[in-house]
Amino acid sequence: MREDRRQIQTAVLGGADSEEPLMLPLEAIELDAFRRRHERDTFWCGLLLGGCGLQLTTKLYTDRVCHFAHHPGPDGHPHLCGRRSRGVSSADHLYVKSAAAAWLRERDRHADIEFTQPDGVPVGSVVDIRFPRGGLRVHLDQEVAPDWGRDGHEPVLGVSVPVDRDTLVRRWYVHRIRLDSEGTSRRVRIGTEAFARPTEWFALEECEVTERGLSTPAVQRIIQARSAAAPAKWTPGQNTDTVQDTRARELLRKLLYARRTESIALAESVCREIAELAGVSPRLQEQLDAALRSGLLWIEREVGARRALFASLEKAVAEKQAGKVKKLLWQAKTAAKDTCSEEESRVIDAADGCLTVIAAARSKRLNTLLDDLDQLPPDPDPDVLRIKVRELLRAVSEAGSIGPHRQAKVEAWRERVRQTAGPLQPGQGKGLPPLHRQVTRKRWLERRCPRCGANSGQKCAVDTMPGETRRVPHDERLKPIIDERREQQRSRRPWRVYEVTCPDCGQEPEQRCTTLGGPHRSRVELAKEYTRLKKAHS
Repeated sequence: MREDRRQIQTAVLGGADSEEPLMLPLEAIELDAFRRRHERDTFWCGLLLGGCGLQLTTKLYTDRVCHFAHHPGPDGHPHLCGRRSRGVSSADHLYVKSAAAAWLRERDRHADIEFTQPDGVPVGSVVDIRFPRGGLRVHLDQEVAPDWGRDGHEPVLGVSVPVDRDTLVRRWYVHRIRLDSEGTSRRVRIGTEAFARPTEWFALEECEVTERGLSTPAVQRIIQARSAAAPAKWTPGQNTDTVQDTRARELLRKLLYARRTESIALAESVCREIAELAGVSPRLQEQLDAALRSGLLWIEREVGARRALFASLEKAVAEKQAGKVKKLLWQAKTAAKDTCSEEESRVIDAADGCLTVIAAARSKRLNTLLDDLDQLPPDPDPDVLRIKVRELLRAVSEAGSIGPHRQAKVEAWRERVRQTAGPLQPGQGKGLPPLHRQVTRKRWLERRCPRCGANSGQKCAVDTMPGETRRVPHDERLKPIIDERREQQRSRRPWRVYEVTCPDCGQEPEQRCTTLGGPHRSRVELAKEYTRLKKAHS
């Protein structure tokens, strides 16, 4: 076992089996008083703390926190203890048992208090308080999931134990427990949490045990509000809706409107109002409860989708994908039209800034390409002119609106290249599409680009802007693929009759035979033989 260097802050008094916990002061000035107060006591690494059961001593430090420590072993080496929890909260289950026993004695009630270990969980995760009828199960951590369907045993949750909103709505409230440090002890406080309400905390002395279970002053207010006015009796010719029923119907319509307009903020506000509304007729209360559950699920899905949207936008900004940023930014601004958190505002501002930077870079690149064309000699090489104007047109398509002055210059260069250098794309004059449309997208990056040096799998770089990548590969990268494909097609297709010399009349390829009825039979057979030999060779 490796030596565990975590500091021990809690122990028990008197012996390894003791249930009397205490916490060591962290400051040296307090430890002196602690030692004087407990000069006749012994401190132990208690078995109920998950410890080894051996005696502890106190360690005083002025440059760090004070703590308990084991005595060295017989060989002088540090003692190795497998105790799992050593911090100030490691004895909380002992404090809970002690406080609960004292609280029940004051109310003249009897209960069995045990440190239950369901499924072998570590001691201290769960404290069971069993009354003759029912009881409480205190969950100090998340090792054991609360069982809300367990008859007569009410869960009391530690501050780290989660609870879903549907449970809060269905049960009206749940209880929580926390322990605050006071000197060398820990004090128990009980909290009541309800949907759309902050948790209210009370001293244990303010709480009671009733037929409903554990009760706090907050529970009494919640029950009183939910059990308020009963619906009025029906009278012929009169509207049976109370003021609360009318309000309930209005909230149902408002929640439907919030979902149709995809307003998360409005839906959350309506759900809070529905949860707090009391005194509604039973039939309408069922509708409210169903609408509230459905609304909460919708809010949860929408919040998840919104979080994913802003995460995608942030990723697109980091990767400087202008098209994706523009599309996602519009969606993000639409989603944040009602409310926008600081983090969402930061992402939106970053996206706006990203588009501004990209637009400025593209405008600068366009100006650079126009300047390069202006510096060409009066009679430039046609291939060079074609390549540069092609790059110019791509820059124009990426830049969007370029203004009338630059648009006129672009049109002038487009017309000049048409007159002097021929089509802007190889094969364009024959009606063929650009090279990148003649090659499937999955093959675009399979070769190294001879023009920009991009390796296999990497996008081609923009010639005039280091760090920027092209949307389509350079033609020099695609042309070998097309040439190979054409050669393969030529090698696989059969020989045509007029591609061979006729053995009978001696007509050369592409010349028809001298007969009136078509090619000689020998010429047809020769073409078939050439085809057979080609297939055998391949």
